[in-house]
Amino acid sequence: MIEDISHADGSAGWVASFGVSATYLAALPVPTLEEIYRDGPDVVFAGAIFPPQKAERVDGDTVVVNGRWPYASGCTSAALIGVGIAMQDDAGGLPRTAVMPASAVRIEETWDTIGLAGTGSHDVVVENVRVPLSWTFIRGGSPTLDSPIYRYPSLGLAAQVLTAVGLGVAQRAIDEVLAMASGRSSITGAPTMADRPQVQAALGEAEAMLSSARSFFYDVTQQVWQILLDGGPVPDSLANRIRLAATHGAQVSAQVTRDCFTMGGIVAVQSDHILGRCMQDCAVVAQHAFMAKGNYESAGRVMLGRGGRPGYP
Repeated sequence: MIEDISHADGSAGWVASFGVSATYLAALPVPTLEEIYRDGPDVVFAGAIFPPQKAERVDGDTVVVNGRWPYASGCTSAALIGVGIAMQDDAGGLPRTAVMPASAVRIEETWDTIGLAGTGSHDVVVENVRVPLSWTFIRGGSPTLDSPIYRYPSLGLAAQVLTAVGLGVAQRAIDEVLAMASGRSSITGAPTMADRPQVQAALGEAEAMLSSARSFFYDVTQQVWQILLDGGPVPDSLANRIRLAATHGAQVSAQVTRDCFTMGGIVAVQSDHILGRCMQDCAVVAQHAFMAKGNYESAGRVMLGRGGRPGYP
């Protein structure tokens, strides 16, 4: 579904993808979850984790939260906001998240980008908000609910839903080239796009690249999901492949949209042309820390038994 939404508009797909954030809440105590969902399931959770800000513990079971966090996608439509905090007694390398009502947070509209411009991924600012410890959790920590979706590697899933945006946008770029190719002729008198050998070769390669990356992406997903349905644990090697497939999908999507932009010729440089927007949207997806090129190195380190960086996979 995220792919389909992103095919129409990358920013809309990006915001939809952050629905996955609700799975993080499964690490909260059950009484807290019962309070969150007492009026039904339609609760939107968003926020930003990095950089974790030091939080002061008071009265034994409360923390006082202050700080600013950028890139809070979906924050303008959220009922609950989560922010990353650092507490002295936390260990393990994964950040703690403090959850609070959106009314306790100030949103500063700082998002001004060349791609995914409509996501509203603004800064969130918190000033002296008291949060019970029971409303905090370790992001990527053990869930208190037991079902397959909550046992799926949470950080891998977080990367996958963002990569799906790139896959949808890249398919839109290919579809747009196909629509342009048969009817568009050059102002210089050159053959139509569909009759140009370089377009034929580039389009075939783009289709093969995107289809291959997408197949890898969903093949790994199905493998992991079947293991979880059968009640087994996901091995680290397969969790690593989730992140690798997500990184590869995002990077290939960015390359495919760049190639489609090139195929579009001079008309694609117009500021309102869809191929330019596709290229810029996918460039932003591929820049995200979860799918950036550095994750190839982390995947290789895990494969070679040299460990990975904190939070990976």
